[in-house]
Amino acid sequence: MSSSASSSPSPISSETTISKEIDPNNVSLAENFLKSFTFPDSSLDDFASFDSFSVLLQNNIRALSVARGRITCSVVVTPGLTNYFNGLHGGAVASISERLSMACARTFVSEEKQLFLGELSMSYLSAAPVTSELVVEGSVVRSGRNLTVVNVEFKMKDTMKVTYLARATFYQSIISKL
Repeated sequence: MSSSASSSPSPISSETTISKEIDPNNVSLAENFLKSFTFPDSSLDDFASFDSFSVLLQNNIRALSVARGRITCSVVVTPGLTNYFNGLHGGAVASISERLSMACARTFVSEEKQLFLGELSMSYLSAAPVTSELVVEGSVVRSGRNLTVVNVEFKMKDTMKVTYLARATFYQSIISKL
């Protein structure tokens, strides 16, 4: 079922099962929603290489403070980091959380040990709209011989309302020196 005159194929085809109870207008809305992220904008072709997400993030993150076990950053939500609803994309939240928690863990764990991200749990409490600024605080909760746990909080800068929470668990391994 294709209601658009666009040149890209429809994400809803004749093989798609559509309930007879659904209004055809809602099917069309769903089709347009799916099409918007199934067939990406060609302007994003520059970001199709390895670790290209770093390019999207690098101009939006600024370190505010760094201490042992604690790092605070400022993040500006730009259109390149937003989802369909113009809020900070969940993938951007996860990427920022992973990188900030790794940096926090490195303030405790020596370079002699490799860190492996074993778990990253996310809680999406409310959306951070485009052009908003967030204060992101990462802090080490526990660091032992074999693992390090880091909490990350995203807060709206103007209200300090918590928008996203993350907890990362890193496992450590000793690199042998031969």
